[in-house]
Amino acid sequence: MNIVIYTKTNCPNCVTAKRLLDSKGIGFEDRDIEVPLWFETLNMLYPEARQMPQIFINNQRVGGLAGLQNALKELGL
Repeated sequence: MNIVIYTKTNCPNCVTAKRLLDSKGIGFEDRDIEVPLWFETLNMLYPEARQMPQIFINNQRVGGLAGLQNALKELGL
């Protein structure tokens, strides 16, 4: 499973999402949008994305923290 999380500094939901994945032993790639490359990439692909985190599982956007929780539940994790 490939998980990418776009995050930003001082984002409580970002921290919670990463802790949730860590607690389940699920690896992920953290892309901080304060790095111009990641901000530009996210903005180009999903210009409507305004809240963080933005989470993708196997290249499918699941949304934020609630979306991650729902996706993990559906996957039985």
